[in-house]
Amino acid sequence: MFSAISALNGASYSGAVDVAETGLRGMISLRGDFASKDFAAAVWQVLGAALPAQRKTVMGKAGRVVWMSPDELLAVVEYGAAPKLAADLRTALAGQHHLAEVVSDARAVFSLTGAGWREVLAKGAPVDLAAQAFGPDDMRRSRLGQVAVAFWMVDDQSCELVCFRSVAAFVFDWLKTAAAPKTLPGYFQ
Repeated sequence: MFSAISALNGASYSGAVDVAETGLRGMISLRGDFASKDFAAAVWQVLGAALPAQRKTVMGKAGRVVWMSPDELLAVVEYGAAPKLAADLRTALAGQHHLAEVVSDARAVFSLTGAGWREVLAKGAPVDLAAQAFGPDDMRRSRLGQVAVAFWMVDDQSCELVCFRSVAAFVFDWLKTAAAPKTLPGYFQ
Protein backbone atom coordinates (compact mmCIF):
# COMPACT_ATOMS: atom_id res chain seq x y z
CA MET A 1 0.00 0.00 0.00
CA PHE A 2 1.29 3.44 -0.96
CA SER A 3 1.79 5.91 1.85
CA ALA A 4 2.58 9.51 0.94
CA ILE A 5 5.62 11.09 2.55
CA SER A 6 6.95 14.59 2.23
CA ALA A 7 10.19 15.29 0.39
CA LEU A 8 12.36 15.28 3.53
CA ASN A 9 10.02 13.52 5.95
CA GLY A 10 9.76 16.55 8.26
CA ALA A 11 13.49 17.33 8.53
CA SER A 12 14.34 20.22 10.85
CA TYR A 13 17.31 22.27 12.00
CA SER A 14 17.70 24.69 14.88
CA GLY A 15 20.31 27.43 14.44
CA ALA A 16 20.06 31.20 14.32
CA VAL A 17 16.48 30.46 13.20
CA ASP A 18 14.53 27.23 13.13
CA VAL A 19 14.19 25.65 9.69
CA ALA A 20 11.70 22.85 9.17
CA GLU A 21 10.13 21.04 6.29
CA THR A 22 6.44 21.34 7.12
CA GLY A 23 5.52 17.83 6.01
CA LEU A 24 2.75 17.00 3.60
CA ARG A 25 0.90 20.08 2.36
CA GLY A 26 -1.84 20.15 -0.21
CA MET A 27 -1.25 22.52 -3.11
CA ILE A 28 -3.43 23.40 -6.07
CA SER A 29 -2.17 25.41 -9.02
CA LEU A 30 -5.12 27.48 -10.22
CA ARG A 31 -4.98 29.52 -13.41
CA GLY A 32 -7.65 31.71 -14.89
CA ASP A 33 -8.84 35.21 -15.66
CA PHE A 34 -8.60 37.25 -12.45
CA ALA A 35 -10.76 39.97 -14.03
CA SER A 36 -13.65 37.53 -14.36
CA LYS A 37 -16.33 37.89 -11.68
CA ASP A 38 -17.16 34.20 -12.21
CA PHE A 39 -13.55 33.21 -11.53
CA ALA A 40 -13.49 35.26 -8.32
CA ALA A 41 -16.85 33.78 -7.29
CA ALA A 42 -15.56 30.23 -7.81
CA VAL A 43 -12.48 30.90 -5.68
CA TRP A 44 -14.71 32.36 -2.95
CA GLN A 45 -17.20 29.48 -3.19
CA VAL A 46 -14.62 26.67 -3.01
CA LEU A 47 -11.69 28.14 -1.07
CA GLY A 48 -13.52 30.77 0.98
CA ALA A 49 -11.07 33.46 -0.06
CA ALA A 50 -11.09 36.63 -2.08
CA LEU A 51 -8.50 36.90 -4.84
CA PRO A 52 -5.23 38.12 -3.34
CA ALA A 53 -3.72 41.34 -4.64
CA GLN A 54 -0.48 41.21 -6.61
CA ARG A 55 2.35 39.64 -4.58
CA LYS A 56 0.04 39.01 -1.61
CA THR A 57 -1.55 36.06 0.15
CA VAL A 58 -4.93 35.72 1.84
CA MET A 59 -6.27 33.16 4.27
CA GLY A 60 -9.49 31.44 3.30
CA LYS A 61 -11.62 28.77 4.91
CA ALA A 62 -9.65 26.03 3.10
CA GLY A 63 -6.16 27.51 3.62
CA ARG A 64 -3.81 30.12 2.23
CA VAL A 65 -4.27 31.46 -1.32
CA VAL A 66 -1.06 32.84 -2.80
CA TRP A 67 -0.78 35.17 -5.81
CA MET A 68 1.84 33.62 -8.12
CA SER A 69 1.43 35.60 -11.36
CA PRO A 70 -1.24 37.70 -13.11
CA ASP A 71 -3.17 34.54 -13.99
CA GLU A 72 -2.00 31.99 -11.39
CA LEU A 73 -2.82 31.27 -7.76
CA LEU A 74 -1.42 28.62 -5.45
CA ALA A 75 -3.87 27.26 -2.89
CA VAL A 76 -2.02 25.80 0.10
CA VAL A 77 -4.47 23.50 1.87
CA GLU A 78 -4.63 20.30 3.89
CA TYR A 79 -2.91 17.52 1.95
CA GLY A 80 -5.90 15.16 1.91
CA ALA A 81 -8.33 17.93 0.92
CA ALA A 82 -6.47 19.02 -2.23
CA PRO A 83 -7.96 16.51 -4.72
CA LYS A 84 -11.56 17.29 -3.77
CA LEU A 85 -10.96 21.04 -3.68
CA ALA A 86 -9.37 20.91 -7.14
CA ALA A 87 -12.34 18.91 -8.45
CA ASP A 88 -14.73 21.41 -6.86
CA LEU A 89 -12.83 24.27 -8.51
CA ARG A 90 -13.02 22.56 -11.91
CA THR A 91 -16.78 22.11 -11.43
CA ALA A 92 -17.27 25.72 -10.32
CA LEU A 93 -15.21 26.95 -13.28
CA ALA A 94 -16.84 24.75 -15.92
CA GLY A 95 -17.25 26.65 -19.16
CA GLN A 96 -14.44 29.09 -18.32
CA HIS A 97 -10.84 28.93 -19.47
CA HIS A 98 -8.99 27.65 -16.39
CA LEU A 99 -6.61 25.09 -14.94
CA ALA A 100 -6.97 23.58 -11.47
CA GLU A 101 -4.43 20.85 -10.78
CA VAL A 102 -3.09 19.27 -7.62
CA VAL A 103 0.67 19.84 -7.40
CA SER A 104 1.16 18.73 -3.78
CA ASP A 105 3.62 15.95 -4.50
CA ALA A 106 5.72 18.13 -6.80
CA ARG A 107 6.53 20.70 -4.10
CA ALA A 108 8.11 20.97 -0.66
CA VAL A 109 7.33 23.62 1.96
CA PHE A 110 9.69 24.94 4.63
CA SER A 111 9.05 27.17 7.61
CA LEU A 112 11.63 29.61 8.96
CA THR A 113 10.91 30.68 12.51
CA GLY A 114 12.78 33.22 14.57
CA ALA A 115 13.65 36.90 14.53
CA GLY A 116 16.42 36.40 11.96
CA TRP A 117 14.43 34.76 9.16
CA ARG A 118 14.80 37.90 6.98
CA GLU A 119 18.59 37.71 7.39
CA VAL A 120 18.64 34.07 6.31
CA LEU A 121 16.61 34.65 3.15
CA ALA A 122 18.51 37.84 2.30
CA LYS A 123 21.72 35.83 2.02
CA GLY A 124 20.47 34.26 -1.19
CA ALA A 125 17.28 35.88 -2.46
CA PRO A 126 17.61 39.13 -4.44
CA VAL A 127 14.58 40.65 -2.72
CA ASP A 128 14.18 43.70 -0.47
CA LEU A 129 13.24 42.04 2.81
CA ALA A 130 13.19 45.19 4.95
CA ALA A 131 10.07 45.37 7.12
CA GLN A 132 8.73 48.37 5.18
CA ALA A 133 9.10 46.51 1.86
CA PHE A 134 8.03 42.99 2.90
CA GLY A 135 5.32 42.63 5.52
CA PRO A 136 2.61 40.25 6.71
CA ASP A 137 0.94 38.34 3.87
CA ASP A 138 3.47 39.62 1.32
CA MET A 139 4.90 37.02 -1.05
CA ARG A 140 7.70 36.89 -3.58
CA ARG A 141 8.72 34.50 -6.32
CA SER A 142 12.48 34.57 -6.50
CA ARG A 143 15.63 32.52 -6.41
CA LEU A 144 17.49 31.11 -3.45
CA GLY A 145 20.95 29.85 -4.26
CA GLN A 146 19.95 29.86 -7.96
CA VAL A 147 16.90 27.65 -7.31
CA ALA A 148 13.35 28.84 -7.97
CA VAL A 149 11.35 29.46 -4.77
CA ALA A 150 8.35 31.39 -3.55
CA PHE A 151 7.98 32.61 0.01
CA TRP A 152 5.53 34.58 2.11
CA MET A 153 5.58 36.21 5.49
CA VAL A 154 3.31 34.55 8.04
CA ASP A 155 4.05 36.95 10.91
CA ASP A 156 6.97 38.95 12.33
CA GLN A 157 8.66 35.77 13.52
CA SER A 158 8.09 33.43 10.59
CA CYS A 159 7.77 32.84 6.90
CA GLU A 160 7.10 29.87 4.66
CA LEU A 161 8.98 28.94 1.51
CA VAL A 162 7.93 26.56 -1.27
CA CYS A 163 10.20 24.94 -3.85
CA PHE A 164 10.12 22.02 -6.23
CA ARG A 165 10.40 18.66 -4.50
CA SER A 166 13.35 17.74 -6.71
CA VAL A 167 15.49 20.46 -5.10
CA ALA A 168 14.15 20.14 -1.53
CA ALA A 169 17.34 18.61 -0.12
CA PHE A 170 19.45 21.37 -1.70
CA VAL A 171 17.14 24.10 -0.36
CA PHE A 172 17.13 22.56 3.12
CA ASP A 173 20.94 22.34 3.16
CA TRP A 174 21.19 25.91 1.86
CA LEU A 175 18.82 27.17 4.57
CA LYS A 176 20.71 25.26 7.28
CA THR A 177 24.00 26.81 6.16
CA ALA A 178 22.49 30.30 5.98
CA ALA A 179 20.92 29.83 9.44
CA ALA A 180 24.08 28.61 11.15
CA PRO A 181 24.53 30.10 14.64
CA LYS A 182 26.35 33.43 14.82
CA THR A 183 26.27 34.00 11.05
CA LEU A 184 23.47 36.56 10.77
CA PRO A 185 24.74 40.04 9.91
CA GLY A 186 22.04 41.85 11.93
CA TYR A 187 21.09 44.10 9.05
CA PHE A 188 17.32 43.91 9.70
CA GLN A 189 17.44 43.89 13.49
